[in-house]
Amino acid sequence: KVHFYRPKTLALPRKPKYQRRAVPRKSTTDKHSIIKYPLTTESSMKLIEDSNTLVFIVDIKANKRQIRAAVRELYNIECDKVNTLITPRGLKKSYVRLSKDFDALDVANRVGVI
Repeated sequence: KVHFYRPKTLALPRKPKYQRRAVPRKSTTDKHSIIKYPLTTESSMKLIEDSNTLVFIVDIKANKRQIRAAVRELYNIECDKVNTLITPRGLKKSYVRLSKDFDALDVANRVGVI
């Protein structure tokens, strides 16, 4: 052979003498930490009335699937579509479009937006 290949040596499995972490980490992305609060601006009220859409400020690290699951668990509603954007202030805004079975005005009244 022309090239030298480093030989594979024995790789034993780890056998730690003690745990490195005493308490396992808990997931910080539960439904209450994902959705911070509903937005109550004039434009969000117009969306509630016209396009059956609720607007929330959500955790910056939350993705659309997590937002959809959190809305389903917290408010017992099904959503068709979730759009997100990050505002210039550094907050993540989520537009949650509800399915035809649910009315955004009723849900907003129940949540306390209106």
